[in-house]
Parts: sequence; C-alpha cells; structure tokens
Amino acid sequence: QVQLVESGGGLVQAGGSLRLSCAASGRTFKAIGWFRQGPSKEREFVAGINWNDARTYYADGVKGRFTISENNARNTVYLQLNTLEPTDTAVYYCAARPFITTTTPIDYNYWGQGTQVTVSA
Repeated sequence: QVQLVESGGGLVQAGGSLRLSCAASGRTFKAIGWFRQGPSKEREFVAGINWNDARTYYADGVKGRFTISENNARNTVYLQLNTLEPTDTAVYYCAARPFITTTTPIDYNYWGQGTQVTVSA
C-alpha cells in the first residue's frame, strides 16, 4: 500500500519560491507525479519523475521555473517552485503509479491530500 503526504505549501508573493515535499511510503510504484488544481479548473500535470532512472518531465508552463527531484533514500520527492506567478495558485497534489510517468491524472493510483499554494500579485 502506498501513502503520500504533501507539505510545504503556503502564501508567497509573485516572484517568490516554495519547496513542496511528498513523503512516500510503500514501494509498489515506479513514478511520482505532481499535479495541481486551481479554482474552477481541471487537475493538470505539473512535473513527474521515474523512480528507476530519475528521468524528469515538466509541463510547458513550468519548465525553467519548477524542478522535481528525489532524495537519496527515494522516499521523498520535492518540487521546487521558483519565480512563482499568481496563475500558479492551486492545490498541489503528488500522485504515484506502478509504471513510468504520464501526464494524465487518471493513470495514477495513489494520491496525497494536497497542499495549498497561493501566490499574491
């Protein structure tokens, strides 16, 4: 069984930074993805990482601003958010699946509870 717990969200001014963490337990997955859901918006892919080869994936709108990484113990995945914009305001979720990263939320079997990121202008 996989458990995912996000942390690190908060309120930040535009141009600021945050680091989100996703603590993962259970080893029946091969990829972790970060998704976000803004007010009245559908859940969208932000970034993903494969456990086995550490290959990373990013949505076009966050490339160069966000960085996904994992710790050496491979039990925590981080999402570094830099140069934040008000349009980045959303609840951010991490999710796990037993295969390599995809960008489709329905492909992920396990989800955390989410952490709120609010960017003020």
